[in-house]
This record gives sequence, C-alpha cells and structure tokens, in this order.
Amino acid sequence: MARAAVDVEDLLVRVKTGAEDELAAVAREVAALAGDGRLGEDDDEDGLLVPALLARLAAAGTADARVSVMAALRRLAGCVAGESKERLASIEALSSIVRSLSRDVDERTEAIAVLLDLSDIQQVRQRIGRIKGCVVMLVTLRNAHESGTVDNAEKLLSILSSNPQNVLLMAEAGYFLPLIQYLKQGSDMNKVLMATAISKMFLSEHMKSSLGEDGAIEPLVDMFKYGNLEAKHSALGALRNLSSSLQNAEILINSGVTGPLLQLLFSVTSVLMTLREPASAILSAIAQSERILLHKDVAPQMLSLLNLSSPVIQLHLLRALNSISGHVNAKRARSKIRQNGGVQLLLPFLTEKNVDIKIAVLHLMFHLSKDSSQELAEQFRETHLDILVKIISSPTSGDEKAAAVGILSNLPVTDKKVTEILMQANLIPTLITLFEANIAASVTPQRMWLLEGIAGVFIRFTVTWDRKLQSSAVGYGVVPCLVKLLSEGSVVAKSKAATSLAQLSQSTMALRKSKSPRWLCVPLSAESYCIVHSCQCTVKSTFCLLKAGAVNPLVQILEGEERGADGAVLEALGTLMQDEIWENGSRVIEKASGIHALLRIAEAGELSSQDKAIWMLERMFRLEAHRERYGEIAQALLIDLAQKGDPALKPMIGKILAHLELLQTQSSYF
Repeated sequence: MARAAVDVEDLLVRVKTGAEDELAAVAREVAALAGDGRLGEDDDEDGLLVPALLARLAAAGTADARVSVMAALRRLAGCVAGESKERLASIEALSSIVRSLSRDVDERTEAIAVLLDLSDIQQVRQRIGRIKGCVVMLVTLRNAHESGTVDNAEKLLSILSSNPQNVLLMAEAGYFLPLIQYLKQGSDMNKVLMATAISKMFLSEHMKSSLGEDGAIEPLVDMFKYGNLEAKHSALGALRNLSSSLQNAEILINSGVTGPLLQLLFSVTSVLMTLREPASAILSAIAQSERILLHKDVAPQMLSLLNLSSPVIQLHLLRALNSISGHVNAKRARSKIRQNGGVQLLLPFLTEKNVDIKIAVLHLMFHLSKDSSQELAEQFRETHLDILVKIISSPTSGDEKAAAVGILSNLPVTDKKVTEILMQANLIPTLITLFEANIAASVTPQRMWLLEGIAGVFIRFTVTWDRKLQSSAVGYGVVPCLVKLLSEGSVVAKSKAATSLAQLSQSTMALRKSKSPRWLCVPLSAESYCIVHSCQCTVKSTFCLLKAGAVNPLVQILEGEERGADGAVLEALGTLMQDEIWENGSRVIEKASGIHALLRIAEAGELSSQDKAIWMLERMFRLEAHRERYGEIAQALLIDLAQKGDPALKPMIGKILAHLELLQTQSSYF
C-alpha cells in the first residue's frame, strides 16, 4: 500500500510564517513524519525544509519552539543527505544548537542529543570545537551529574577527542582524561603537544592533583627518561607545573625521577644544558615531600652542585636543600650535609648580592644549626657573627632578619666567646628595637619565627651563671619584652621567654637586700616592697618576677590549650616556691588563679610538667587557707591520679592527700 504524500510546501509555509506556538506544533509534526520514514530527501526535493527550520531556530524566542525544532532537525538528520546535510553541519547551524546548551534542562538535553546524532558527520567533528564555549559547556554538563545529559555529554566529548585541539580545550575546562590518554597512547608528536599544553596551563591545586591522580605523571616521566630532546623539554615543563602539588611530588618521587634529574644536572652535554633549570626546579618542588628523605644521597649531591651552577639553578638547589633539612625527621639528612662540608660551603654566601640566594642560604644555615649548634659555632668566626648582626640591624628583608636571628638563637649559650662577640656588637638593644617594631605587627609565619628567634637569643643573655650579663640585659630592657612575649608570642616564644624569666628569677634571692637597712633613714617605699621576697625589689635591682608583672601571664599560659610551654612556665613559677619564700610565693600564685592552673597540669600535662606542678601543689596545700578553699576540688583529681597516673608521682600526691587529711602520713603512698 502506497504511503500518503506529504505536503512539504504546506509544512514550509507554516515553518516560515507560523507564530511561536504554531512553529512548535509544525516542528513536532515534521519530527513525527521523519521518524515514521514519511519525510526524506525525495519528499523535500529542493532541500528547503532544513534551512527553514535552522532559520527559525536561530530566531525562536521560546524554549518549547527551540526544543521542537531541534527534535525535528535530529529526525531529519537521519533521512536527508547532500546539501541539507551540509547545512546541518555548518558553523551557523551548530552555533544555534550550541547556544541551547546553556539553557534549561529540556533544551540542553535535546541540544546534546542533536549534536551527538550529527557527530557522525565529519564536518561536525571538525567544526564543533571551533564554536566558542561548546567544549566548555559539554565538560560542565558532563560534571553536572544531571540525568539525561551526562551520558550523552560524555559520549560526545569522547567522539570529539579524536581531534587533539578539542582535547586541549577539554583540558582547559578541567577535563583531563582524553589528554592523559594521548600522553599514554598518542603519537610522539601528540604527546609533545599535550605535555607542552600542561606546561603552559594555569592549573589550580585541584587540577594538578586531578592530573596526578588520573595518571599524567608516569607517561611524562617516561617521556623525560626515554624521549628525544623535544620530548624531554616538553615533559620537564609539564612536570614542573605539576610538581608544586605535594601529592604530585610524592608520585614523582615514587616514579623514580629523582636520580635521572640529578644525572641531568651533572651532565656536561651542551644540548642538555637548557634542561638543567627546569630539572632543578622540579627537584626543589618534590623536596617538599618528606619521602625525599628516602633518597639518602640526594642532599650531598645537590650540595656538590652548588658552586658549579648558575644563580637560577643555585637558588632551586638551595630551596630543595632547605625543604629537605626542614623536614621533621631530617636529623640524619642535616648531619650528612654538615659532614659533607655544608656549613663551610655556605659561609661565603652570607655576603651574596643576590638577595634570594642569600635568604635561602640563611634559611638553610638555620636548619643546619638546629641539632648541631656547637659544631656550627666552631665554624663561625667573628666575621661571620658580625655579618649576621649587620643583617639584623640593617634595613634588610624580614626573612633575612628572621633567619639571622634564628641562627644566633641556636648557637650554644655556653659558648662564652660567642656571647662576648655579640655583646661587643651591641646585639641586645638591636634585638629590642626589632622586637618593638614587630610585636604589634599582624600575625604572619615570618613574624612568629622572628619573635621565637629573639626570645631564643635572650636566653643567652640571662644565663644564671653570669649575673653581670643578666644585669646588662635587664638594664637594656629585656624583661618587658619577655613579659609581652608571654601573651603575644607563639607557644615556642612563650616557652623561651619563660626560660629567660626563670633564669633571672633564680638570681633574685641572692640579690635581695635587707628589708630595712640600718643606715637608711628615709622610709622604705611601699611600692617597691616585695611581698614574696620580703625586701625592696625592683626589676632592675633584683630581677623580681612579681615586680616584672610576669606571674599572671605565666599562669594564663597554663590555663591555655597549648601544652608546649608548660615546663618552662613551671620552672619560672617554681622560683617563687623556694624554701625561704614558698609561703609568700604560694599566696601570690594562688591570687593569680594558679592553683586551678596547676591542678589542670597535674591532670593533663606531660609527666615532667605533672611532677613539677604536683611539687608546687604539695607546698601550696601546706597552707590551711588553700586547703579549705581548694581541698574539695583537688581531692577527687588527686585520688584518681594516684590510682591511674604514673607511679613516680605517687609519693608527692600522697603528701598532698595527707595535708588534706585523706591519708595518714605513714601511708604506703610515701
């Protein structure tokens, strides 16, 4: 039975002239006819239906009309050929369809379906990537997890990935799997193209991690190891861009790239010289990962390259050595650097004119001084110490100052020669000026490091065995700085400041004067009288902790959440609990809420801090007023600690419980 003829002329008139709602209706009719096989190339002999629909699609104002027209075009695509097919594959037609990708869900679903159906046309595959925003929109829809669009967007992207330029557009939009596929299985030319693209892309940390996780690094490493010069160059550029991600740094180390990178740096082959700078940059980046410590000879090899390299490569190597020596578990690596003459090699760089290199050297020397301060001090001559003091006192960068102060803070306080040189260089007032300029500044890692270093150097000038030195330091104004650090510094700075205050306070008993000297006729000042030491006390004359205003901030540290400064704080407060003054000291500490703070440390501090806190509590609970006020609060904690805590604490806890009349003095706790 012959099929009924289709009136194409009528359809054309209605498509061209119909209103929006009529256009949607006639488009659905066209789609149905084409779907039933009743409308094809033979029916539309002049090929006018497709261009008419395309013209209306470009101008259609409603989503319903556009969806219906695209559905009609999709059905017609399967049953027309020749010029009509060419029109469907034109840039203008595709642009109209692509615009619908950014509209509502029904419209973008239909638009993707049309593009997918048209993708078997070669011209479509060639042209679609040239339509602005098309690939980006497809990647967005692929990632949107929207039912009806995800699968088709993925299929279309897969088809488009046969064109390397489309793959680069996908990568720029954050879709890297096709690019990685090219790196793994593409031609040598396409591998270079993809690697070069990665090297030039701006990549967020997330993008870098995605590339690493999805497998981009291994083929790039293979290109570097086994490729020709162009492949090596493009691979190193890509790896350099990816290596700043810590996650990727670990993948790179695991890939075995470290050795080949070092070999390249040792190479004297002229054609490879241009690769040395990116290779050193990659080494600098991957050294951020602690896994680099598994390669025990990396640091000495880098060290040996320092004097053989250009300034740019020197800087990368120094930064790599800094990362290596700064890792938590890098003690052995630092030792190896020192054993290989690292300090002697670095000392001449202290006068380096290149500021970045000089800062990197100072940072490295700081790390090397952490656990071998005496060895370092022996290699420092007066000239080198003067250079460090000059850096601290001159208008150099904050980084330089912080590193120079940090090095000095790590030198052994027992080295009297170093102390003498630093005193002659007028370091104390320089540090106080620097402190005052930074204590109120905004909190940054650099400021924190600088204040920690200053606090560390102050320990040298407050040692208990040199009262003349202590007096000089106090005279310059060290004590107010130390007290400010108790409130403003990091936990490390607080600990160091408390250590200095403890050292000064240990001298107070020997320096205290008689309460009422017989030769003094004028009445004694009530303001200077000290209720702890029972004498006339001032900060400058007796280094008194109470007169310095240090008791409250010391107690507040114990009440805080950080436990790193507890030991030094308890040492400082413990100087107020010495045999001759413990009663007065107990009252002053209690007034500052010290008993609550000590109970907190007894419960949650480290063993050495618990021991010191319990020793102080034992003395404090000898006083009846303290037993009455705090006994009930303390007893449950102390009994629990006696039963579950370290056995070493048991005897002293027993004494406190005896004071609280919860134990007999002959108890087995003692």
